[in-house]
Amino acid sequence: MPKGQGKVGNLSKSRGQGPPDPNVVAWKVVQQATGQMPKEEPAKAEENPRVTIGRAGGLLGGKARAAKLSPERKKEIAKKAAKARWNPTERLDR
Repeated sequence: MPKGQGKVGNLSKSRGQGPPDPNVVAWKVVQQATGQMPKEEPAKAEENPRVTIGRAGGLLGGKARAAKLSPERKKEIAKKAAKARWNPTERLDR
């Protein structure tokens, strides 16, 4: 590698990586500012099916875990949480 040229990484445009071309960015800004191109709205998280599935599993997970725990184990967890909450300077056994 010639001196003064550091490795930049994978700048493959087909993979969507690398910095955008400043000229293209400037052209898009001008087009949007003059009303010739509609502004690009970012994708909403709810539209991504993976986010929806992950959220659904996360909402069920806590209830399912609580149903499986014995009352004694729940008490141990609650004590540990209270100790961490009210004695933040003490180190808990992990």
